[in-house]
Amino acid sequence: MAAPTDTVVPAEAAALAKRLEPLHSMIYFVPEVGEELKEIGVRPRDQYFAQRAAPMGAVGPGLVAATFFNFNPALIARTVPGVWASASPGDIVNARLRAADRALRRFLGEEVSSAAVTESATLTRRALEGATPEDRPLYAGHADLPWPDEPHLALWHAVTLLREHRGDAHLHALVSAGLSGLEALVTHVATGTGFTVAFAQQSRGWSPEQWADAKSALAERGLMDGPDNNALTPQGEELRREIEDHTTRMSLGPWRRLGADGTARLAEVSKPLSKAVLPAFAVEGVFAPKSPRNQTR
Repeated sequence: MAAPTDTVVPAEAAALAKRLEPLHSMIYFVPEVGEELKEIGVRPRDQYFAQRAAPMGAVGPGLVAATFFNFNPALIARTVPGVWASASPGDIVNARLRAADRALRRFLGEEVSSAAVTESATLTRRALEGATPEDRPLYAGHADLPWPDEPHLALWHAVTLLREHRGDAHLHALVSAGLSGLEALVTHVATGTGFTVAFAQQSRGWSPEQWADAKSALAERGLMDGPDNNALTPQGEELRREIEDHTTRMSLGPWRRLGADGTARLAEVSKPLSKAVLPAFAVEGVFAPKSPRNQTR
């Protein structure tokens, strides 16, 4: 039976979601995934889009652009749908799982088969009993995949589902706030807690001119100010807080299912596991100085 909804503190649930997220997102930075995808014929420039979209099937560029949100659709169109001729979505999903297996074994060492991993996997899977697929296409696609048998891979899969479940809710919050994908990216970078400007532009496919135009449009709305519109105004900072609060409200189902005690236990037992994968993010020029991932290197 689900725990009473008032036992879960939203801020604590949001903090735990962010703490767990590196256990999933390390897959976008570790060399193992590039090696596994290259082995089945996926070019390096196509690997991010291929591995994240594959659970949705051989979809077209429009759906990927809509669900990934802050990428330039023109960049996505250079990969999708052509990548599916190089490798099937099923083969890509399996290659990604092999990469996660190898990377987690490297980071966790002997702890990969520890009681902490098994308990974390059990708790995160239980939490997902409270997740819903409605209006969450990326989550729904990943949720259709079979559960891995080994605890460390079950944990990785569960954290992936939690991340996409919250991510889909985040897009809802961004659209509700009236932000385009590029504007959402610009405002997030302006918080100083995410990517650097250079990496955000390069990895998401936006030119400096497009970036400047977005900043100007945000300045006209009173959301950005300062030299060259590089800083959020108090109104912009408030909007970002509202977006995060909106995202959390729409993502509480798993934590309500787990309850306050289960959420607290998962926070405790998973902390060293999340910390162990942080070296995956030690890539120069990717994260801003205020980013938690930069500070924990």
